[in-house]
Amino acid sequence: MKSNSIGRSFVTLLFLALVACGSGKVWAQEGEPVVVDEVIAQVDNEVVMLSSLKREMKEATDAISKQKGIPVEQAATEVENRRAEIIATLINEQLLLQKGKELDLANDIEAEVNKRMLGVANEQNIKTIAELEQALIASGLDPAQIRQTLRVELMKNAVLSREVDAKIYFGLSNEELQKYFKEHPDKFTKPEAVKLSEIFLSLAGKNPAEVEARAKQLVAQARAGSNFGELAAANSDRVDQNQQRVALQSKGVVGTFEMPNLREDIAGAIKNVKAGGTSDPIKSDEGYQIIHVDERSAGSTAPEFNENRVREAILGERAGKERDAYLQKLREEAYIKVADQYASGVMPLLKINSPTTAAVTGTTTATPAKNEKKSKNE
Repeated sequence: MKSNSIGRSFVTLLFLALVACGSGKVWAQEGEPVVVDEVIAQVDNEVVMLSSLKREMKEATDAISKQKGIPVEQAATEVENRRAEIIATLINEQLLLQKGKELDLANDIEAEVNKRMLGVANEQNIKTIAELEQALIASGLDPAQIRQTLRVELMKNAVLSREVDAKIYFGLSNEELQKYFKEHPDKFTKPEAVKLSEIFLSLAGKNPAEVEARAKQLVAQARAGSNFGELAAANSDRVDQNQQRVALQSKGVVGTFEMPNLREDIAGAIKNVKAGGTSDPIKSDEGYQIIHVDERSAGSTAPEFNENRVREAILGERAGKERDAYLQKLREEAYIKVADQYASGVMPLLKINSPTTAAVTGTTTATPAKNEKKSKNE
C-alpha cells in the first residue's frame, strides 16, 4: 500500500513532464545567448547531446536549490562541480536503453507507459488518454515528453531488473538462503499485518470544502455503526481502467499489508485504530481517503523463515554492487568516445579497463576493446 497502489498523485506525472521538458531542444530566456547543440559523447551508434547535459544540470540545480534552501547561483556551482558525473550517468543511461532494444523490451515498455498514463487519467476521472493529453497541453506540458521520460525510466529499470536483479533472486541456492536466515534472524521476525478497506473521495472538479465535509460525515457514519462496505459501495470514487467504480464489487476492500510496507500517512492514521475502527480522513492531492481496519494480525519477535523474504533481503544487499558491475561490463563492451573538453573528467569515472589513449582524449582514432577484437577477427 505504498504510493504506487493507493492514491498515486497526478502531481507525479506533472513532475515527470517537467523533467522531460527541453529534451533535444535549446531553450534561452530573453537576453540569454542560445547554445548551439553538439555531441558530447558517442555511445556505440547513439550520442549524448549537450542539450541533454544542460537539461540535467538545470534540473539538478533547481532540485538542490529547493532542497537546501540556497540561492540558485550557489546550487549551480555545486552542480557544475558534478558535470563529469552527470555526463557519465547519461552514458550509462544510453547503454541501458540500447540493451533494452537488444532484449526486445520496447513493446512491453510502451504497454506499461500506456498503463501508467491511463492509471493517472482514471485517478483524475478523465475517461481517455487523449483527454488526459489535452489536459496536459492546456497546462503547458508536452505529453510526448512525458511519455519519453516514462519510457526511459521504465526501460532502464526493466533492463536492470531482468539482467541483474532476477538473476540474483532466482540464482540463490537453498543452502545460501538457510545460511543467510541463520546469520540474520532479526530481519525475519513477523511484523504486524492489517487488512484494510477504503473510501476514496476525489477532488477532481469538486469544491474541496464540500469533499472534506462529506469525508468527515462518512467517518462519523462508520463510527456510529454503519456498514463500511456498504458506505464504500455507495460513495467511493475509485475507478478501474474501464472507468467502473471498483467499490461496487470490492466493497472498498484493498487487501492485507504488513505495517512497515504501508505509506507513512496511512500507517500514522491507523496506528491507534483497532480492528473494526475507521481512520480520520487522509488528504492527498487527489482527494480524501478514509481507511477502515478490517483485521489486525499481531507480529512476533521469533524469526520465521520465509523463502521470498530471504531472497528479497539478499537481493537488497547485493543489487547495488551487481548493478554497478553490470554497467561496468556494458561500458567495457561498448564503443564510447567522449568529446575532448569533457574526456579528462569523464573517462576515469567510466573505469573502462583498457581504453586506448585515443579513447581517453576523444580523438577520432579511438578503438575500444570490443572494436579491437572485431578488427583482429577480420
